[in-house]
Amino acid sequence: MDDPSLDASQHEEALRALARIHVVSRTASQLAACLVALAQDVPSTGGQPLRILDIACGGGELTTAVADRIARKVPHRVEVIGLDISERAIGWATRNHARAAENLEVTFRTCDVLNDALPSCTLAFHSLFLHHLDDVQAVAQLQAMAAASQVGFVFSDLLRTRLGLFLAQLGTRLLSRSSVAHIDGPLSVRAARTIEEYHRLFREAELSDPTLRRAWPERVCATWSHS
Repeated sequence: MDDPSLDASQHEEALRALARIHVVSRTASQLAACLVALAQDVPSTGGQPLRILDIACGGGELTTAVADRIARKVPHRVEVIGLDISERAIGWATRNHARAAENLEVTFRTCDVLNDALPSCTLAFHSLFLHHLDDVQAVAQLQAMAAASQVGFVFSDLLRTRLGLFLAQLGTRLLSRSSVAHIDGPLSVRAARTIEEYHRLFREAELSDPTLRRAWPERVCATWSHS
């Protein structure tokens, strides 16, 4: 799915598959609940929006799903910005999922999140991104999210387990005809980490006291805050 030479129709089909996987996995609800909990520590914004980054946002379906849930739960005006290196994905997201309402704005920007500075924000999150990175990149990404965010960040990712591999093999075939998703799902589980390995990344990033919990379906949901 990250291959820039991937045919446009295959890329869009894979983005749709990922969106369906997020729905079945209840990813938006899990991330939003963690972000809303962190938002309780946000002081009065003085009219400034609660700015939230979705890092490696892909096609934007999850971005808007999380944004909608947060906007219903917090008293602040909410601005959510989806970032992705793929111009094609950002174009898809902007055409299909950018929106503005009285208390909610969702926009998308092209950004190489591994090499460019992240925009300053109140909170940040990502989903199914860290397993694409080696340990050095993953540690740098955690540090970048901590540096960019005023309050903290959340992420959801795969766990490397036999059950997780089985669910990836079964789920991608039940939920999509995308051959890219059929290949990418099991490969992603094999590239993922255990709970202890995620804890080790936080230690190497010198970010203390993260909260890591297992979530359906064989995911880790991690929360870290500056407090």
